[in-house]
Amino acid sequence: MSEFTTWDVLRNLLLAARWTVLLSLVSFVGGGIVGALLLLLRIGKNRFGQSFAKAYVELFQGTPLLMQLFLAFFGLGLFGIDVPAWLAAGLALILWTAAFLAEIWRGCVEAIAKGQWEASSSLGMGYIQQMRWVILPQALKIAVPPTVGFSVQVVKGTALTSIIGFVELSKAGTVVTNATFQPFTVYGLVALIYFCLCWPLSKSSQVLERKLNVAHRNH
Repeated sequence: MSEFTTWDVLRNLLLAARWTVLLSLVSFVGGGIVGALLLLLRIGKNRFGQSFAKAYVELFQGTPLLMQLFLAFFGLGLFGIDVPAWLAAGLALILWTAAFLAEIWRGCVEAIAKGQWEASSSLGMGYIQQMRWVILPQALKIAVPPTVGFSVQVVKGTALTSIIGFVELSKAGTVVTNATFQPFTVYGLVALIYFCLCWPLSKSSQVLERKLNVAHRNH
């Protein structure tokens, strides 16, 4: 036990934190792409697309992320497909993130006043032109704070991937604890690293939301 110093523990945890950061980025970017497609389906005029997007969101928001990770990892194994832990973790988190981002962005689009739709329609714009030039640019400004805020949930959600064997920060904490028998030190450092990852994101979300409110009052 004395062979491991606090620096040795911290160094190993920081190495594992790289995978937490990478998985968070992959999940957020991939989820953003899928979420944008879901958004277009949800606010589009095709009823089948609307129903599909709504069902998707309700499914992934209504079931635990832990269960989704289990299904991604073990589900395909039932068909003889060997799924690496990193692939199952990334896939599950992307699909989970997409459901929440799509719903956040839908709310932002629906927050745009109906007068904007009517004004753009009176100018002879079609639906796609209205979305591209009038609605989405305004919705984007509203969407930035909650989107950045949700990224904190994505970072914390990566901790659950340890259950399927993906070695990220929390899994590394368990491994290091078993080697050092210093749970208080190890998990204290794990919590500190998570805080250092999440606090800047949470703070920037609050700052952006404050600036947005000021801009609205000025207008």
